[in-house]
This record gives sequence, C-alpha cells and structure tokens, in this order.
Amino acid sequence: MFNKAIAKIKEWFPAPEVHAHCDGPCGVYDPSAARINAEAVLSMTKKILDLQPPAAGDQNAMATYQNTITRYIQIKEEQAQLTKEELLILWTDYFKPEHLQKYPDLHDTFWKAAKLCSACKVEVSLEHANQLMESVQKIHQMFWATKSRDVAWYKAS
Repeated sequence: MFNKAIAKIKEWFPAPEVHAHCDGPCGVYDPSAARINAEAVLSMTKKILDLQPPAAGDQNAMATYQNTITRYIQIKEEQAQLTKEELLILWTDYFKPEHLQKYPDLHDTFWKAAKLCSACKVEVSLEHANQLMESVQKIHQMFWATKSRDVAWYKAS
C-alpha cells in the first residue's frame, strides 16, 4: 500500500530529467591541488637526497636521522598518491571527448603522469619528480585552455 502511494506521488510530481558531464557541479575542478601535491613530492625527494646519515656509533643521531628520513619518505609517498588521485579525477571526470580534438595526446599525457606518480612513490628520483612537475604543468595548461583562461603556472618553492 505504501509503495502504491509513493508511486502515485511520483506520477503526480515527476522529477525533472537532468544531465551532467561530470560528478560535481561545473567549476569545482582545478589542477592546483595536483601541483601542490607534486611540488611536495619534489621537495621531499630533494630532502631525502640531501639528508646525510650520522657518524657510526651515535645512537641518538641515528634515531633522529631514521625518524627524519621515515617522515620524508612517508610524506613523499602520500603526496605522490594524492597527486595521482587529483590527476585521475581531472582525467576521468572533467575532460570530455571534444577536448581530445584539441589535445590528441591528452590520454597519453595523463597516463604518463599517473605512471610518474607511481615511480615517485617507489623511487627516490629527482629526475622523475621533476618530470612529474612538468607533466602537471602541461595538464594545468591544457585544463585552463579548455576554459579559455590564461592562468599563470607558478610554484611555491
């Protein structure tokens, strides 16, 4: 009986049909989060490579070193994963088939950027961290061009 009443209400007051090209309302997408995260990956990679282990025999200095390197690694891996998530959201939710006409390398660019995120998680490679920043910059430029806006690329560091 309850189901019949609900069906009758739906019949009297039908919901309007809606269409959307993305999961969220237009305007909520922005590649800046990917840039910030990728920049943290680059920063942590530099810090890991610059950190020098202490002299043998100093247990307190070794504990401090291990704590610091562990923190740097954890942050680098976390930020690389966040970069990947931000990029995948842009790739799968924002970009549409018509963007491929203007950017035929769009899929390849995102795929390679996601692979660089993974590489930055499992390696300590300044080269890959810099390549990730370059990929995010390219995606930034493509993204804003689809909105006919010239948004400057900048880095915090």
